Amino acid sequence: MRIAMLARNPSLYSHRRLAEAALARGHQLEVLNTLRCTVHIASHRPTVFYGGAPVPKFDAIIPRIGASVTQYGMAVLRQFEMSGVWPLNESVAIGRSRDKLRSMQILAKHGLGLPLTAFAHDPRQTEEIIHAVKGPPVVIKLLEGTQGIGVVLAETEASAKSVIEAFRGANVNILVQEFIKEAGGTDIRALVIGGKVVAAMKRTGAPEDFRSNLHRGGSAEVVRITPEERSTAVRAARHMGLNVCGVDMLRSNHGPVIMEVNSSPGLEGIEAATGKDVAGLIIDFIAANAKLGRTRTKGAG
Repeated sequence: MRIAMLARNPSLYSHRRLAEAALARGHQLEVLNTLRCTVHIASHRPTVFYGGAPVPKFDAIIPRIGASVTQYGMAVLRQFEMSGVWPLNESVAIGRSRDKLRSMQILAKHGLGLPLTAFAHDPRQTEEIIHAVKGPPVVIKLLEGTQGIGVVLAETEASAKSVIEAFRGANVNILVQEFIKEAGGTDIRALVIGGKVVAAMKRTGAPEDFRSNLHRGGSAEVVRITPEERSTAVRAARHMGLNVCGVDMLRSNHGPVIMEVNSSPGLEGIEAATGKDVAGLIIDFIAANAKLGRTRTKGAG
């Protein structure tokens, strides 16, 4: 099988592991720099060019699109989809997951556990949205932030107002969420492949940091998740339309609440914590499911 991977840095752990797993199973995997792909739009002839030449035919494509190039990356992925290449995650589903507000709205529609969340445009509504999430304290998030960047914990109403008004004054879109104190600076990441949780880890934030992102100095360990947490992760992936994703949850007093559904989850932390060959499981899923022209828009939204 010939597999393409859209990725800007082939040396990243996740990308190396996927390439190694494909090679070990007798597949060919070629990494295409997302930003070096060009889209040629013509009736009945959707084509992607790379290095000045048409891209050869691939059986499947793994989109590992960086958050900073989401829009361009999705345009390139759509072109592959239109030419019949099977995507591990479809462009529509990736677009849902990258839009924090839209993803929260979809998950809420289907009754999945979420922290209380509010969104407003007018800075004069600051007090209203703080009280809507039963704060302070409240968590303030940039809609476009990733890996814990652009996430602020405001512990008083005055500090919350100051941060919200500063962001809105800079014309930056934000969400305001309730602070789940009982989570104690830890969260659960459940890795879902093909509608099944294949690995799970508990992440703990660095000292004095309420965020549990491994990129920000957090630590990870294997964890046994509850049936409710497993069901929550699987349902979140299904409603977002993602074949592969990381579902990040907090353990609250009223059950698991979803913080984010990540369509390009990193593999290093979860493979190290669990000892599982997650990259190999992804390649096996592709080999079992990739078929020419089998792209379709999945999930609600």
